[in-house]
Amino acid sequence: MANAKCESCKFFDEHKVNGAVAQHDEGLCRFNPPVNQPGPDAHGLWPVVGSSDWCGHYTPEMTAAE
Repeated sequence: MANAKCESCKFFDEHKVNGAVAQHDEGLCRFNPPVNQPGPDAHGLWPVVGSSDWCGHYTPEMTAAE
């Protein structure tokens, strides 16, 4: 379970591929759907997670390919 952290997950988006700048060690969880629209005309927000965070969805198959 040493790899059971967000940065090892294939659903972790370090948010750099789209030109955005990551805040500290944070990224976006693309496993879970966007949440809580701030207003009726706003888009949902992807959950923000730390690279060393983890969740109960982890399986070895979810580990990102290196």
